Amino acid sequence: MLKSPILDDSVRPLQRPCFDWTRRQFVQGIGFGGLGLGLPQLVQPSVAHALNSSRTAKRCLMLFLFGGPAQSDTFDMKPHAAAEYRGEFSPIATSVPGIEWTEHLPKTAKLAHHIALVRSVTMSEKSIGDHHADTYYILTGHRPDRSFFLEGINRKPADDDWPCISSAVANALGHPAELPGVVQMPAISGEVTAYINPGQFAGKLGPNYEPLMIRGVLEKPRELAAPDFLLPADISAGRMNSRRDLLAQLDQWQRGLDRQTDQALGSLAANAATGSMLKNWIAHQRKAFDLLTSPKAKQAFDVSLEPEETRARYGNDINGQSVLLGRRLLEAGVPSVCVHWIGQRVGAGLSWDTHSDNFGQLKNVLLPAFDACFSALLEDLENRGMLDETLVFVVGEMGRTPKVGDPRTGGKGPPGRDHWIHLLPALFAGGGIRGGQVYGSSDAIAGYPADNPVTPCDLAATTFHALGIPETYTYKDALGRPYHLLDEGEPLPLFG
Repeated sequence: MLKSPILDDSVRPLQRPCFDWTRRQFVQGIGFGGLGLGLPQLVQPSVAHALNSSRTAKRCLMLFLFGGPAQSDTFDMKPHAAAEYRGEFSPIATSVPGIEWTEHLPKTAKLAHHIALVRSVTMSEKSIGDHHADTYYILTGHRPDRSFFLEGINRKPADDDWPCISSAVANALGHPAELPGVVQMPAISGEVTAYINPGQFAGKLGPNYEPLMIRGVLEKPRELAAPDFLLPADISAGRMNSRRDLLAQLDQWQRGLDRQTDQALGSLAANAATGSMLKNWIAHQRKAFDLLTSPKAKQAFDVSLEPEETRARYGNDINGQSVLLGRRLLEAGVPSVCVHWIGQRVGAGLSWDTHSDNFGQLKNVLLPAFDACFSALLEDLENRGMLDETLVFVVGEMGRTPKVGDPRTGGKGPPGRDHWIHLLPALFAGGGIRGGQVYGSSDAIAGYPADNPVTPCDLAATTFHALGIPETYTYKDALGRPYHLLDEGEPLPLFG
């Protein structure tokens, strides 16, 4: 079992101060976006730690199906269940005898020999059943704390949250100086409702490992926005100088804040830590100017360089183009990429959150789009000789009720499925994972695990294990305090 935090409950660490501009960066997704300055991790040197030398995977792409897909409508069909449970879809054979899943994933079915399917993921009695707590649990591998149960959807991301898996991976693996350690696209999960979900940020790791956001919008999938740290070809010297002037103003602002912090905190040690963090921020921003003309970064983020045939194969939607850009970034040297799925059409809302018209949205929008980009990714990685060294991890933050029909809709419109934390599917591929297998099983209606129950902690442990990050690995938070990655969880026996 992975170890618990080094700091015990009797030692309450000083909480990292949270300033207004820091929170705005979390919400906006691009640090100092208005100034055109990059996030600090863009300028960090590669600091790869001592990892397991036998590891296979060197990089990771997580595809987060925000909203939560129904297991019985995707990878665990129940054709013999009663009609109110089995739904409208039929199963099809895959490339692995004995493994079947929905008819609306035909391209992925041909690649089942690359995929390890987990059919027994559960969060029973350890989560809430809302997107906030469940996103945190899945993306960090840590159970939601009491604040989630007290505050519900009003629980905001906090600086002392556990870091998302993607940020923890970047911290452990290191990255080239001219590239970020972790990238997230095309959105921040939950932002369409104005309730930003905790768990998708760097938390205790601090701003050095905050995911760099790449923005995209549903209506213009081909215009996936490169981050502001890339220097436009037509930028003028005057504009660059003005940005340097702004940086100088930040220096002056920081010196003033140091004096205020002295008065407010009355603690030399605390002030030294706070001042050190602020100085690091500004130092990172100053160094970011050195990367503005990096040819490697500019090329890696330019998805338009891909052949038209490739772009079409991934799908002409924002999620497909994000997955394609993710492959480019991994190939260039970014160790950790996370694609947060967003609604495929105007009005789709929270995408996989299919409270109404579950079968229509899955059949006509969600499943075909996923089938295109996921199958294209696996084929691309294999053809480029990257699959063995790239871990691909697919999961949502919840499942859907086994019984068709969501009472929240009042019986209006085509039927949907409500939230369900007792069973959800997960997929692993590449990175030393033995494809063509199923781990765990569910009951007759895809409501609960029948054997080998798996928690989000186990999924996180499996990810770290594939990447050679040992159980004893520790990282330091923004104030230098050490923590173990997880407090529970075991890697699943998927390797071989």
